[in-house]
This record gives sequence, structure tokens and C-alpha cells, in this order.
Amino acid sequence: MVSYEPLWQTMKNKEISTYTLIEKYDIHSKTIYNLKHNKNITTATLETLCGILSCTPNDVLTFTKEKTDN
Repeated sequence: MVSYEPLWQTMKNKEISTYTLIEKYDIHSKTIYNLKHNKNITTATLETLCGILSCTPNDVLTFTKEKTDN
């Protein structure tokens, strides 16, 4: 499962808000919704976020194992 938890910390450290992403960098509000709900984004979006934040993909997302009921 993908988690965008590192993104929120990176944004906080760089003092960039979701409002700034939408208004200044033209990130679509639907993309922000997807990020907040750990839904899929494109690699192009990941690249854009890394460019805006001057970071690597590891600063935006992390992969976690899903729990299984086996």
C-alpha cells in the first residue's frame, strides 16, 4: 500500500501548503484529494511534486505492507 505521509512532512519542512500547490503550481485539487486519501497518482505528478519540493520520491511516498487476514 502506498502512503503519502512523507509528503506532508516534506511540505511542512519546506513551508509549502496544499493551497500553494493548487494556486501557485497548478496541482489539481483532485490530485490533492488522492494524496490525502493514499490513492494513485501518476509518475508525472510524482515528478512534478519532486521538482516543486526539490526532493526525491522517498520524500513523497512510502510503501507499506497491507495487513492480510490469513
